[in-house]
Amino acid sequence: MKKLVPSSGILAILATTLLIGGCSEVNLISYGAKKYHASQEKNNSTVSNNGVDRGEPKLGKPYEVAGIWYYPKVDNGYDETGIASWYGEPFHGRKTANGAVYDMHQLTAAHKTLPLPTDVRVTNLENGRSIIVTVNDRGPFAHSRIIDMSYRGAQLLGMVEKGTAKVRVQVINGGDNLDQSIIAKPTTPVSEKNNVAAAPQAKIVSGTLAPPPNIKAAPIPKSEPLPAPVTATSGTQLASASAYSAPSPVVSAAPITESEIFIQAGAFIDYNNANILSAQLSTMGPTKVSQVLVNGQDFYRVRVGPVQDIARADQVLENLINTGHTDARIIIE
Repeated sequence: MKKLVPSSGILAILATTLLIGGCSEVNLISYGAKKYHASQEKNNSTVSNNGVDRGEPKLGKPYEVAGIWYYPKVDNGYDETGIASWYGEPFHGRKTANGAVYDMHQLTAAHKTLPLPTDVRVTNLENGRSIIVTVNDRGPFAHSRIIDMSYRGAQLLGMVEKGTAKVRVQVINGGDNLDQSIIAKPTTPVSEKNNVAAAPQAKIVSGTLAPPPNIKAAPIPKSEPLPAPVTATSGTQLASASAYSAPSPVVSAAPITESEIFIQAGAFIDYNNANILSAQLSTMGPTKVSQVLVNGQDFYRVRVGPVQDIARADQVLENLINTGHTDARIIIE
C-alpha cells in the first residue's frame, strides 16, 4: 500500500494504523478494475452442488489498484463489520477474478483479500437478514466497502434499493465449505427417476379356502382392476418429478441490534498525539479517542462520528483522504 511520506511526528505514528485495520479499504475509483483482474485469470472453473460457479481455487498474488496494494491471505477467523455494496450489469456473464462466470442471480460476492473461493455469512445489520454466499471475485474498490454482493444476494439481504447496507461478514467452517445445515441433500435426477427398471414379478396363484364347520362363507368381493402404470413420455413428467425443484436460498433472521457508523482516521501509541488529531478533526463532527490492545501493545484510535448515514460517512471519509489521512476507513460499532 502506498503511504504518504511522514512530515511530522503525528503522521509518522499514523503508520501504525496498519496494525489496527490492515490495508486501506478506501479507493475512490470505478468498478472497472474487476474487468481488468478477471481478464488476467484462467478459465478453469468448478460448480458447487448449490449451482454456484466457484471458479478455480486460488489465493492470488498481491495486486495494485489505483496506487493501493492489496495482499490476499488466508483468514479463517475473518469477522468484520462495514459497508456492503452490490453489482450486477454490466458484469453479468463475464469472468470473475478466479475464472468463474459471474451470474448476478447466484449467491456470490467480491472481496479484496480472502482466498477464492471462500464461503462467508453476510448479515445485514439494518434488518437482521443473513445469508451465505461464495466469494469468487475481487473488489469492491470504492469508498471503503468491505464486500460487493451479487444482485441476488443483495436482493435477499434487502439492500438493492438503497445500494448499500451496514453488514457483518464472517468466514464459515474455516473457509473450506458451505454451512452443511443449508445444503440440500442430493436428489435423484428426473431422468433417472423415469428410467428405473421394473422389479421382477413372480406368478401368483390364488384360491379360496373352505370355511370352518357351521360357518357361512362371506361373499367373495369383486376385484377391481388396478390402474394402468404411469409411464413418462416425451414432454410429460411424473407427478413426483414435476414437484421437484431446486432448494430455495436460506435466509436467516436475527434480532436487530443498534449499530453506529464511524470513520477511523488513525491509531497512535501516544495518547497525546491521538488527542491532538482528535482536536484537529473536530470540525468534521464529533470525535472520540478509544483504547485498544493489539498484540500486547496499547493503541489509541481516533474516530469521527457517529454519523447519521452512509452518505455522510462517505463524505467525511473523502474529506479525510483529501487532507492526507489515506488509511482512513469506515467502521461499524
